[in-house]
Amino acid sequence: MRKIFKMMFDPENKDRIPDEQTAIDYLLLNGGLQVAGIDKNTGEFLYSFTPKIQEIMPELYHEHLNDVNNKLMGLWEKGFLDIDLMSDTPIVRLASKAFDSEQVSTLSKEDQWSIEEIKRLLKSQEL
Repeated sequence: MRKIFKMMFDPENKDRIPDEQTAIDYLLLNGGLQVAGIDKNTGEFLYSFTPKIQEIMPELYHEHLNDVNNKLMGLWEKGFLDIDLMSDTPIVRLASKAFDSEQVSTLSKEDQWSIEEIKRLLKSQEL
């Protein structure tokens, strides 16, 4: 996420957003970002993009999609996800390895966070 914020411009592409907190504030105030929870290790807020991000900052939206796709493919290659790549709308499922805490602990902190976020998102879709 930090590398994405470094690339951010305002909608008119005139001024760089000077720092991460200003970028977060800008997106929160304009409806492109929402608080998704609190990090259980650091106590920091966790954020998620809203559909409005596509209108507010299309470059950020596309960069985020590329980042998510790369992360999903990496976790699939490591055996933590099952993805039906032949489907028109690929379905992502957690592989049994994603529920093995010993296996998950071998991943980078970023990948561990990604697994937890995928679990959270899939669980919210069940409700």
